[in-house]
Amino acid sequence: MPYDPVVNSKACATTITVDDRTEIDFVPGSRVDLSGKGFGSFFQTTETRAWGDGFGRLDAPQTPLATCDILSRMALIEKLQSLPPAPGVYLMKDAEGRVIYVGKAKSLRSRVRTYFGKGDSRISVQFLVPKVADLEWFVTGTEKEALILENHLIKEHHPRYNVRLRDQKTYIGLRLNVQDRFPRLTTTRRVRPDGSLYFGPYTSSQWMREAVNLIQKIFPLRTCSDAAFAQYRRAGRPCIEYQMKRCFAPCCDYIDEARYREMVRGVTYFLRGQNRELLEDLRRKMEAASESESFEEATHLRDQIRAIEATIERQRVVSEKQIDRDVFALAREENQAEVQVLFVRQGKLMGGTNYPLSGVRIEDNEVVSSFVSQYYAEDRVIPDEVLLPLPIEDRDALEEFLAEKAGRRVKVLTPRRGELAELVAMAAQNAEAALEKRLASRQTLDAALDELRERLHLRRLPRRIECYDISNLQGKHAVGSCVAFTDGKPDTSRYRKFRVKGLDAPDDYRMMKEVLSRRFKRGKEEGEVPDLILLDGGKGQLGIALEVLRELEIDDVDVASVAKYTEDDHLGARAKARTMEKVYVPNVKDPVRFPSSAPAMFLLQRLRDESHRFAIAYHKVLRRKLTLISALDEIPGIGSRRRRLLLRRFGSLRGIREASVDQLCEVPGI
Repeated sequence: MPYDPVVNSKACATTITVDDRTEIDFVPGSRVDLSGKGFGSFFQTTETRAWGDGFGRLDAPQTPLATCDILSRMALIEKLQSLPPAPGVYLMKDAEGRVIYVGKAKSLRSRVRTYFGKGDSRISVQFLVPKVADLEWFVTGTEKEALILENHLIKEHHPRYNVRLRDQKTYIGLRLNVQDRFPRLTTTRRVRPDGSLYFGPYTSSQWMREAVNLIQKIFPLRTCSDAAFAQYRRAGRPCIEYQMKRCFAPCCDYIDEARYREMVRGVTYFLRGQNRELLEDLRRKMEAASESESFEEATHLRDQIRAIEATIERQRVVSEKQIDRDVFALAREENQAEVQVLFVRQGKLMGGTNYPLSGVRIEDNEVVSSFVSQYYAEDRVIPDEVLLPLPIEDRDALEEFLAEKAGRRVKVLTPRRGELAELVAMAAQNAEAALEKRLASRQTLDAALDELRERLHLRRLPRRIECYDISNLQGKHAVGSCVAFTDGKPDTSRYRKFRVKGLDAPDDYRMMKEVLSRRFKRGKEEGEVPDLILLDGGKGQLGIALEVLRELEIDDVDVASVAKYTEDDHLGARAKARTMEKVYVPNVKDPVRFPSSAPAMFLLQRLRDESHRFAIAYHKVLRRKLTLISALDEIPGIGSRRRRLLLRRFGSLRGIREASVDQLCEVPGI
């Protein structure tokens, strides 16, 4: 059916300027054909999606509000015409001015206009374009600058339709500062351009610790800090690591710098996976030591060789080429996606991790492009090659960006055959398995939330739950905790901790009242309250919560309290007591009991245990801090200023106690 747009021009201006060359004159109540005017094709497409009746017409009478919406769309069309053919970043905004999508482009004009063209069936167009009311853009000098700016704007605006790397995992790595006279190996989560060598990432901290312990046995580098190193040098006496044969005591010159540098080179070979070169070097040294009858050194070198060979046997080789690669893969089911990253170092698979993405409304190649850009915008070890499952439009810009960060050339590849394609396929299998597991878990969590709403007679599905607990020691150092779960999962950004004030006697009810009053007085002002308040306690705690909400005139939040009880299990030869949960809700005499295998039961236990853990952790920190302060206050002449200086220098009361008189005197003011 041919397109015949119609608008009702009541309460509308008599002239609308579409662009510099085109004006549309209105006669009140008339039908106006826009199909051949300026950017009418864009108007047709967008207006049909937003207000069309499914047959390409807009002949329903328009309210003044809808007429203003049409005027807004006409202003958008004018902006589309003025887009420059230059690289840059564009921001799409909704009617309220919120940024809902940020994108980058080699040519802003070509890229943005594709969203508003006819016959575009992309997912992003179907969901995004009808909501676009305004457009803003920034021109950049290069595509690489556009990539960097896009990452910055995504972090700043949190657009709804962008892929966002919310769980910014920065895995632990190893740093070897080769610029020191006697370098040491330290752990780090950040990569800095400081001239040091960085190795990793290690997805398992346990595996990393095992690697460090092995290195200390094979190559006993120093482990002490620079301050401790200087202290041992002044004392002329090495630490216990020397006695344990885990350090050659360079602090006391028990090893010369040249021999120490040989060990540093061995560590570098080992961590880079250059085991062939390392073993050849060690065997050559062992033979030389044997010929010179240095049998003790030869024995030590033999043990090093055996330990390295045993380590090599446990490593999984996935490539003959000894280069570093990061391998990406994407699995997707509708708007849920999972990105898998495998870390290949010197041809050996070191591990991997997955990143869940929800609410994905853009194409797969855009997901990959945006994710990889944000991933490497963080402080990470840059590999030699990045393998992607799909070709991306901004590959050249990404290569330039990575090369600048790494200080060398980095290849971005989309392999189709051979061993590289097999690596991508391996990552894809892991991504699909992780997505399948997450969706199954999501179903279980949804079932738990549904069960809570039904069994506890809640007013709505408890998408957001806050659980509260109190921790104290006979009324001393009392604290309260609030943990938040969103859609059945911990939402750590909403965790809160409270230091209870003005109470020294053990009174959990008054403590809970203070915590809830502080939390919901502020929550009422900010309009931010959960769907369900859960308390660790019985009927008494429930009554306290209801009293607080009543005083604050908050009546749209459900409340429940959870308590433990024991139930005898008489099945089998031996009877035993099982710990169960019972839940108290307002206006119900008897508590609600859940079956031991119910999903809601597990969710309640997780909430209660997490709030308990969080409260105890804060209580311990506060108690340790106050105990330390009180112990220092008992020392004559130590005020708040000197106390801060001592703690800053030695870190703890134990460190202060173990410090020598000379070390204490080095602190200013002591």
